[in-house]
Amino acid sequence: MKLNFALALLILFVSCKGNSQKKEMSTTEISKEKKEFPVQKSNSEWKKELSDAEYYVLREAATENPFTSDLLKNKEEGTYVCAACATPLFKSYTKFDSGTGWPSFYEEIKGNVAYDVDYKIGYKRTEEHCATCGGHLGHVFEDGPDPTGLRHCINGVALDFVPAG
Repeated sequence: MKLNFALALLILFVSCKGNSQKKEMSTTEISKEKKEFPVQKSNSEWKKELSDAEYYVLREAATENPFTSDLLKNKEEGTYVCAACATPLFKSYTKFDSGTGWPSFYEEIKGNVAYDVDYKIGYKRTEEHCATCGGHLGHVFEDGPDPTGLRHCINGVALDFVPAG
C-alpha cells in the first residue's frame, strides 16, 4: 500500500514535466538571485502577511499538492493575481484544464512574470516568478495548447482571483 501511494505521488509530481523540457524555452530568462524586484520585504514581513501555505510556495519555492487548489475548477471571468502583492498575472480566458492538478494557463500578462531556470528535481525546468515581488508561482512548459503552445503550471495558493466587473 505504501509503495503504491509513493508511486502515485511520484507520478503526480513529475506530471508537470511532460515532454516540454527537451527544447529551450523561447521566453527571456531572468535570474531571481540577480534581479532586484520592486517589492522587497524581509522573511519576517512576508510571514506576517502570508498564510503558511502561501509563504511556503511563494517565498520558499515549494509546490502545493495537486488537485487541492480551489482555483483549479474556477471558470469565472476575471484576473488571477499574485497572492503576495496583487500583481495581475493571468487572464481567465487563457486558463485551460491541463489535467496536471494545478491551474494552467497558455499565456501570462506580459511583463508581470519573470523567469529563471531550476534543476531542483534533477532536470532543467523554467521557473516562473511574480515580476513585482519575486514570489515563486510554478513552472512553464512547451506542451500547452494553441495559440502559444505554452503551459504555465501554477500553484493555486500563489494566486488570488479577482472577478471581472
